[in-house]
Amino acid sequence: MSELEDEIEKLKVRKKSTRFGYLVRVCQRYFVGERIKGNHHMFKTPWPGDPRINLQEVRGNAKPYQVEQVIAALERLKEMNKARK
Repeated sequence: MSELEDEIEKLKVRKKSTRFGYLVRVCQRYFVGERIKGNHHMFKTPWPGDPRINLQEVRGNAKPYQVEQVIAALERLKEMNKARK
């Protein structure tokens, strides 16, 4: 299993209890262009369309729907990497 697949599995298991700081570190590792505006952390993704991930902290945790968005973006990134090989 690759590092990316490991991250996806960890996030799936802890979807409702993912710490905000952990999710930000995952996004910093796989996506570029972090921009912080207030308590929102926004990241660019490498595909056209809606190329952003927007994270917002709630009492130290990430919002579950945002964790799902990151999982979907990481899975798409994984597919893009497979297509390149």
